[in-house]
Amino acid sequence: MQSPLSDMESAIVAIITVFHKYSGNRSKLKKAELKHLINHEMSHFIVKIEESDTLDRLFADLDQNGDLEIDFQEFISLIAMVTSACHDRIPL
Repeated sequence: MQSPLSDMESAIVAIITVFHKYSGNRSKLKKAELKHLINHEMSHFIVKIEESDTLDRLFADLDQNGDLEIDFQEFISLIAMVTSACHDRIPL
């Protein structure tokens, strides 16, 4: 019998699951999907995106290959930035 996943392993599975929940079979996020993901899954850590200008800037920063979609590697950059920014703010 296999042991249960560690907290870190469970967090990794959750990140992958949430990405695919919003990206679907394409495994890439369009701008509207990224906005929906952030507003519904990260609302305690990122201010709700209301302005299209804010979304445009964030999307441009994340879309490193310029294909107008956010792939998993680019999404992980967002996760890393948010995790780093929140590190000192989370009570342990």
